[in-house]
Amino acid sequence: MRKPTAVVVGVGAEEGVGGAVCRRFARGSYHVLAAGRTAAKLDQVVRSIVSAGGNAESVVIDTTDEAQVIALFDHAMRADAHREPVDVVVFNAGNNQKIDFRELSLRQFEDFWRVGCMAGFLVGREAARRLVPLGRGTVLFTGASASLRGKPGFAQFAVAKSGLRMIAQSMTREYGSLGIHVAHVVIDGGINGERLKTRMPEMIARLGDEGLLNVDAIAETYWQLHCQPRSAWAQEIDLRPFKENF
Repeated sequence: MRKPTAVVVGVGAEEGVGGAVCRRFARGSYHVLAAGRTAAKLDQVVRSIVSAGGNAESVVIDTTDEAQVIALFDHAMRADAHREPVDVVVFNAGNNQKIDFRELSLRQFEDFWRVGCMAGFLVGREAARRLVPLGRGTVLFTGASASLRGKPGFAQFAVAKSGLRMIAQSMTREYGSLGIHVAHVVIDGGINGERLKTRMPEMIARLGDEGLLNVDAIAETYWQLHCQPRSAWAQEIDLRPFKENF
């Protein structure tokens, strides 16, 4: 029996949101295309899925390169003996860094926008081009608290994330009635994954597990969004640990 296909763009470390989303959809009997920049990290995610009895493959991609994004969707739409064409697309690419606004260079500003917003446009556009004719599919975008408000030192991140949110809102209004479920997930809080553990271990120690978002719990929400009945689709959902101030 052929499995349905999910594409997850922006997969990095195994202990990250992208890796967790890949695992959750694989556990839901999906063939997963794990797409990201670093082959070693992608291969680790795929090995973890395969060792658990799932199906996945890695695709090294620069999500800011239009030709590479188109090629990814060309591949995702090809059915074979093992999988159906794609019907779930998750955009999880992004970068974050605190930079004093006075020190922010044009190159840095543009790089944040290209990865966090322009790449989301490319992925969203290609998803719409392939899924709308089929009249079904789910497109999910990973947002952040910066999607809703700017903070000191994070202007470049807020511009990218708020722009991505507008892409999600525009897509859902244009394609929801055509059978495409588009949703934006605001992740508001620290994520208990490899990035924080590597860069800010003191934050992990201070907040503890209950003060941080668990990556598998985040991934479960992505799965639930995909499984929602058409009569009650969510377009946006906020996720935060119960101890988070907002």
